[in-house]
Amino acid sequence: MGVSLSQMLLRSARAYPRRPALAIGARVVADYATLALRVAAIAGGLRRGYGLAENDRVALVMKNCAQYVELLLACWHAGLAAVPVNAKLHPRELEFILENSGARVCFVTPDLAGGVEPIAGRVRTLERVVDAEGPLYVALAQSNPMSPAERDANDVAWLFYTSGTTGRPKGVMITHRNLFTLTGCYFSDVDSIEPGDSILHAAPMSHGSGLYIAPHIARAALNVVPESGGFDPAEIYSLLRAHRGVAMFAAPTMVKRMVDHPGETDSSNLKTIVYGGGPMYVEECKRAMARLGNKLAQIYGQGESPMTITALNKAMHAQAGQPRWEQRLASVGMPHTGMEVRIADADDRALPAGEIGEILVRGDAVMRGYWANDKASAETLRGGWLHTGDVGTLDEEGLLTLKDRSKDVIISGGSNIYPREVEEVLLRHPSVAEVSVVGEPDAEWGENVVAFVVARPGAALDMAELDRLCLDNIARFKRPKRYQRIEALPKNMTGKVLKTELRTLLKTEEC
Repeated sequence: MGVSLSQMLLRSARAYPRRPALAIGARVVADYATLALRVAAIAGGLRRGYGLAENDRVALVMKNCAQYVELLLACWHAGLAAVPVNAKLHPRELEFILENSGARVCFVTPDLAGGVEPIAGRVRTLERVVDAEGPLYVALAQSNPMSPAERDANDVAWLFYTSGTTGRPKGVMITHRNLFTLTGCYFSDVDSIEPGDSILHAAPMSHGSGLYIAPHIARAALNVVPESGGFDPAEIYSLLRAHRGVAMFAAPTMVKRMVDHPGETDSSNLKTIVYGGGPMYVEECKRAMARLGNKLAQIYGQGESPMTITALNKAMHAQAGQPRWEQRLASVGMPHTGMEVRIADADDRALPAGEIGEILVRGDAVMRGYWANDKASAETLRGGWLHTGDVGTLDEEGLLTLKDRSKDVIISGGSNIYPREVEEVLLRHPSVAEVSVVGEPDAEWGENVVAFVVARPGAALDMAELDRLCLDNIARFKRPKRYQRIEALPKNMTGKVLKTELRTLLKTEEC
């Protein structure tokens, strides 16, 4: 048997019972003693009142809110698996996840209930849909508390469904061991946390921000949920005035919006922005540090090894005098403590430093496998290594640099072209706000390079200037054959650019 994640909350509640644990906006709503009591009561209600058994699944289709923190912790306390669901999914995708996971209970916030109610009757296992802001939840939190359930380290704590870009979403089994490893990796490689520090949950709790509840609970920090339940730069800066020692997880697009926010922006209480989930280009990184100070830390992970493949901490960001500083900023850092990273060829053979290949990972943060999908588990975890599907290089220092997802690599005239390399160059132009590079089918070359470019407000784009910039900095065969102005890049809820939609635009010739 192993220690349950719920022990982190109980330990903090005993050591720091009056420390603020949970806030909505600027208002603290629970200290650690109160939060621990509510979590034990909700857990008791789930097990005894709702009749759930150990390892049953509980779906959370919710915007960010205080109840999200309580329910995650209550699932772990009760020996259940939480299934945090992307709030912006189509009802058909949502129905598949509820059915595939075998969820018996689904908690919703009122804004998302409309997507669940029409499909609830079609999900065979689903017994209850509970409004997390309604009277049923109030009653649940008044149940008789239970002692924490005994857990095995390999029991599933978090069932995360992938985006499904290559077919049906797959349920990633994240165990108690995985999340304990994530917690240790945060302390050793990302940032320190002191009791009384805060984490601001402006990014979705169904993804990275929710995972970071664990290390912050372990250190008796304050979990702050914006009243909006999401990301708004003005609200973020307001909350930075209300709380101290503030860390937050953010997609690069969120960091950019904070940097571009007009007016006075006091970030003195901001301790750390941990960014990930997409590329932070070197020029954008420099701008963020110039505006916010030495507050940036980067992580690279994926659902199958959440937040825990590599990290580039604040100290490495700040070494502007280091000869390879820009190369470091362009990297995603070094492997997390206890995690191994290898670059491999198509036959899974390790490649030497500097060679480009698939990124393979192993260690205690890697998932147990995919839920009810042994074939996909065996393929992805073959040889004992997680095959990420990402392409990159390891240098002599041990720094990992991502090239692209293998599916995003452009092959033109038999040569591999990595979109990020072209995007980094184009972002040096003062008129360019954002850019995304994709491949367009071509009968002669296989694919042509196309750059979708978003201009800065009021700026004019001179495509000839962009072309000269590329010709001055990268090989001629890598330069875009076409530059397409676009008002905004299509993105998902975590801020990732949806290159599939850009490719669709090219196919339909609507751009």
